[in-house]
Amino acid sequence: MNPIAHAALEAFELGGSTVLPRRTLEDALARNGVLCRETCDGVLDDLVRQGLLAPAADDSLVRRTEAGRLALCGPLDLTLYTRAGCHLCEEMKVALAPIAQEFGARIREVDVDHSDELRALYGNDVPVLFLGSRRAAKHRLDERQIRRQLERARE
Repeated sequence: MNPIAHAALEAFELGGSTVLPRRTLEDALARNGVLCRETCDGVLDDLVRQGLLAPAADDSLVRRTEAGRLALCGPLDLTLYTRAGCHLCEEMKVALAPIAQEFGARIREVDVDHSDELRALYGNDVPVLFLGSRRAAKHRLDERQIRRQLERARE
């Protein structure tokens, strides 16, 4: 991902929100070397086409999608999509914790029921595990496979 697009997605982390005014994103891009409005609009439009951003209800606002959040994940960032009361989710979480610690990976647990987008993406398919921006497991954890994936990611 180019540094300008990365800066636009990162602005959501800095703002602590998944929805930001388009003007805030344009300002973030301008600070990172993109000075003309047309170029800022072009970058934001490209991110929307890629599914990393989406227009919010108000046209002056932009929402970062879950794909946009995953695009910022590092190679040792694990995202575990779960829901409350899911026994498979609990099993994967317990199995994953020592492996993540062994490799120095970070786990971010996300409850799919806190977002319409995530509920639509994963519905009854939890747990789902991502390593960086790639899906690594679904429903059950293959410990040997995740170790191989983490070893490759660490290199």
